[in-house]
Amino acid sequence: MELIIATTNVHKIREIRALLKPLHQLDILSLRDFPEYSQPPETGTTFEENAILKATDAARALNKWAVADDSGLVVPALGGAPGVYSARYAGERAADIDNRRKLLKEMADLEEIGRTAYFECAIALASPKGLKKCVKGICEGMILTKERGRNGFGYDPLFLKHDYNQTFGELEESVKNQVSHRGKALEKLKLILETI
Repeated sequence: MELIIATTNVHKIREIRALLKPLHQLDILSLRDFPEYSQPPETGTTFEENAILKATDAARALNKWAVADDSGLVVPALGGAPGVYSARYAGERAADIDNRRKLLKEMADLEEIGRTAYFECAIALASPKGLKKCVKGICEGMILTKERGRNGFGYDPLFLKHDYNQTFGELEESVKNQVSHRGKALEKLKLILETI
């Protein structure tokens, strides 16, 4: 069965492919295989809404099963920011480093419990006929005052998962994939994909 990962983000594609690798019956594609397709704007106010929007649109337009993720960092002390705006926190075309710098600036006066944060991921699965399932994963931790590590992407060098002494930017990819918000969501989704 062909399954499209409805993103052009190479980091997300690599992570999702690695996590779905045990499902040998899947022929995994991404939106990089369909350059003529353009994604709808992320107009949702929650990760679930955006994931569903992206999965259902890609599945319908490309007439294939599709999976889409929407995820981001939530800092309760900042009123939930960056939240659904995680990828564009410092502006529409902001680079990861710009988003991290803005986050550190916004959190400069916060200490200990104020630096608590979590990554949230919603992953939607859709067929050409519509939504099949949306699952969620959360990974809790805290935001450091300085970046550590060169692995991962986004806010990974700032995020220290509870009970770990390495940031997501320092952890080996295979370890991060097992404990991350995306990994947790995909574990739930794998159970559904196995039955299709």
